[in-house]
Amino acid sequence: MRRRSVRVWLGVMAFCGGLLGTSSVSFVQASDPRIIFELTDEPGAWFRNAAGPVAGFKSLAVATPGTEVRFDGKSNTVHTRTSLIFPTGAINMPFDTTPRKGSDTVVLHTPGLYVFTCKIHPYMFGAVIVDDPSTTGLDLGESITLVNGITVPTSSDLATRLLRTFFIATNPANWEDYTSAAPWHITYPSVEVRITGGAVANLDAVLSARYGNDKPKEALLNPTTNAVGEIWVDTQFEKTAGKTKPGTATAINGQTWQARRKVALPQINMNNPHNMWTDKNQNLIYQTQWFDSKLAVFNRTTGQFLNNISVGESPAHVMTRTDTDQLHVTLNGSPTNDSVVELAPMANGVQRRINIGRGNPHAHWMSHDGKLMVTPNAFSADSTQYNFANNSIDAILPAGVLPIATGMTPDSKKTYVASLLDSTITVIDTQAKTVVGTINLLANYNAVTGVVSPDPVSGVTFVGALPIQTPVSPNGKSMVTANTLTATITIVDPVTDTVVAMLPCDPGCHGVQYGAKVGGGYYAYVSSKFSNRLLVVDPDPNSDGNPADAAIVGKILLTSVGTTATDDTIVGNRGMGGQGLLTIPVVYNGWVQNLPQAWKDQLTAAQRNPIQ
Repeated sequence: MRRRSVRVWLGVMAFCGGLLGTSSVSFVQASDPRIIFELTDEPGAWFRNAAGPVAGFKSLAVATPGTEVRFDGKSNTVHTRTSLIFPTGAINMPFDTTPRKGSDTVVLHTPGLYVFTCKIHPYMFGAVIVDDPSTTGLDLGESITLVNGITVPTSSDLATRLLRTFFIATNPANWEDYTSAAPWHITYPSVEVRITGGAVANLDAVLSARYGNDKPKEALLNPTTNAVGEIWVDTQFEKTAGKTKPGTATAINGQTWQARRKVALPQINMNNPHNMWTDKNQNLIYQTQWFDSKLAVFNRTTGQFLNNISVGESPAHVMTRTDTDQLHVTLNGSPTNDSVVELAPMANGVQRRINIGRGNPHAHWMSHDGKLMVTPNAFSADSTQYNFANNSIDAILPAGVLPIATGMTPDSKKTYVASLLDSTITVIDTQAKTVVGTINLLANYNAVTGVVSPDPVSGVTFVGALPIQTPVSPNGKSMVTANTLTATITIVDPVTDTVVAMLPCDPGCHGVQYGAKVGGGYYAYVSSKFSNRLLVVDPDPNSDGNPADAAIVGKILLTSVGTTATDDTIVGNRGMGGQGLLTIPVVYNGWVQNLPQAWKDQLTAAQRNPIQ
């Protein structure tokens, strides 16, 4: 155990002054001057400083050079301890571990900013500022290096944008709450920091000046045209009275645009519900629990709990095969090759584990005919194409840094793989089994100045940092991508594989799913982790087949109303944590043809056969 004198630690505490919160006494331990982060399932405090909050932030710590940082597992599932950001050239960096529940340690010597994350759950953040007491201001370092190898000055737009994201993600009080009429105010630590060139600046002043603060709330807005059926959203951070773990599944009525039901499943302490799918009759909800090892099943109409099935660590996404109605669940926390679990129809038992040649897959996609599955393999920077016809791997193809989500054209001829940490979308020809292109969502972004230039070919101005879900529309006319760091929605034309439009989003922009619009066409629904509203995007408002005209036509609150049915009492983070989405009925090619007649009768002929 590394020990430091009381005098040195009290010097750091005195220097930080108002930065340390009311728990500063417990933060300074003469007998044990380590920083201990407890990895938890608690929203905002995923890396919880065991000594208590610093400036109100439970995941922030300040230390002197030579401090040991220990990561203790306090979660129901496995995590990595990965250095997302560190001072360029820092000793013992980069730091990374395998997925595990135990403890790991690293000693931080070089002054500067360190941000740790989990590669399975990459919005988990813990930050340490290692400060040299002989310098003025808290040392952020001359430059930072990211896990993807990029190095930028600490004064750069990318560096401060990442800091802003840390302060939003790790403090629920900084999430954008649309139940309040007050402007959205983000609280930053008001402290002097030392950045590029030895310059000293006030952190609060810099972040507020660059990105604004006290943003007026936009009015909620119902689309003028109703949706067919309903939209389910995993409000993953919502807290309820009967559980110690967070998360509800929220059903939005596509005619009233209000929450019809919230399902918390207190009887199983449902833990961080992340993504959903349904059976061919649209009667069941299959619900992954990303910070656990279980797949829950409940009745879509009544919310009645039906089953809780052990599948493996960190189940992320679930989809069905169109031909058999079998379920396939990706085990995001499993490093072994057999990290997709196959279940019988109706989730009636685990049938097998499928070898995809890689571990740690996240958001997979299934082909319209049930013959193919594509997985984004987060740790190995590639994507597996698995063939059910002969139960073998067709190909494992390269992707970007930390592939996180896939989409597929309705004819299954092309696959798209969104990679979180280099902000690219890899285009794959599934028939030729080759990579045919890359869509760089940061192609025109200057990481130092923050300037975004119009694309030199298309003329469209767009930026999409840290892309996540990216499905293709049922008719193959558009692809909508949620970009979490820049809070933007990018629209791609799948015919040309070019970005044709960009729309604003909320902090933590995350999930996308298409659903049917009454009278024809589709909506794309977009959820965000750090807000409590759902955005409704019409990818073709003019019905001319041109996704460049895409527009936001709805802004829907995800909190309960007086008529909302629930199986537990909501007590915190109301409507927050929007991640996985499911539309009922499922109208993607291959699934839509299997719908019960009652659902088909609500669709147009074009919606019933979207590519014919």
